[in-house]
Amino acid sequence: MFYGEVLSIIVAMTWTITALCAEVASRRMGQLQLNVLRMAASLVILALILWVATGSPLPRGMGIEALVWLLASGAIGYVFGDFCLFSSYELIGSRMGQLFMTLAPLFSALTAWVLLGETLSPRALLGIAVTLSGIGLTVLSRGGKHKVGLNLPLRGILLGIGAGMGQGIGIVLSKVGMGLCDATPLLPMAATMVRAAAGLVGFGLVYSFRGDRRRMREGLHDRTTMTAATGAIITGPVIGVSLSLLAVQLAPAGIASTLMALTPVFILLPSRWLFHQRITAREVLGALIAVAGVALFFL
Repeated sequence: MFYGEVLSIIVAMTWTITALCAEVASRRMGQLQLNVLRMAASLVILALILWVATGSPLPRGMGIEALVWLLASGAIGYVFGDFCLFSSYELIGSRMGQLFMTLAPLFSALTAWVLLGETLSPRALLGIAVTLSGIGLTVLSRGGKHKVGLNLPLRGILLGIGAGMGQGIGIVLSKVGMGLCDATPLLPMAATMVRAAAGLVGFGLVYSFRGDRRRMREGLHDRTTMTAATGAIITGPVIGVSLSLLAVQLAPAGIASTLMALTPVFILLPSRWLFHQRITAREVLGALIAVAGVALFFL
């Protein structure tokens, strides 16, 4: 049965909800404040789930080496990757930010080549070119000073690329770490909890130096902000990331990554309804080409 493939499509849908909720919450309370809240809340939720399911709120069956790989995955995937992603939401919106996440499988392949010795086939190289062409079709055109594409700020585009890089590298590091674990109940959630712990430490340190405590207090007392933040927490680090790790276990990594890369397509209509963003034929074509490039890259 195609359990992994079905889970991958569900992940793409949950990440669509995550992106929309995170865009709303980030703009209202700030991405740094939101990420500290996300990591702290997800740790509590995941600990409760593990406690009910296994009798212990802490992950089991993980040696030092596995923990190191998973913590590194959290630092790169959450702290670096999510910092870039949520910052890009504030500048270019969740729809364009998610488009750059189609780069994640490409960075995954490069990381696997470096760490695991996996080589890139000619089809994979063609997939890279097609994916970059799809992104380029969407964002590259004449713009104002420091802007490209649909008047997108260059900083927003660089943050989007950084988000794809963090996601791609982080998923490979987590797969290495999970491969070093003993047979553990709810291993994907346990691994996600370790990654979230690294994320909380990283974001907490940054927040202690440059966090806006006033925006955090205001956000915690604002119903709209907290509703959006709750949606981002539940569908992101709790459900989405855990299911993505499970999907990679149940289906070939290439197929799972390809299906999870459908988020830029799923997000088009919700962005139009919620944020009244105009969708052009070029944007739709660019998103489809980017996803097709991911499919060619892996399948």
